[in-house]
Amino acid sequence: MYVCFCAAVTDVEVRACAMDGAGTVEEVGEWCLAGTGCGGCREHIAALLAATWPAESWEPLQRSA
Repeated sequence: MYVCFCAAVTDVEVRACAMDGAGTVEEVGEWCLAGTGCGGCREHIAALLAATWPAESWEPLQRSA
């Protein structure tokens, strides 16, 4: 399902960013551009991040160069 229509980013891609270490909406935007257009999806991105990494267990992986 598309989360960000402006950048054509799906929920799977947002979760992949989270699994790679993105912990904020801004970081997701830097990595896949979701949330950097109109901003209407930012709340949904935040919810996906929270569902992927509950606060008590969140430990991002180091993104390799």
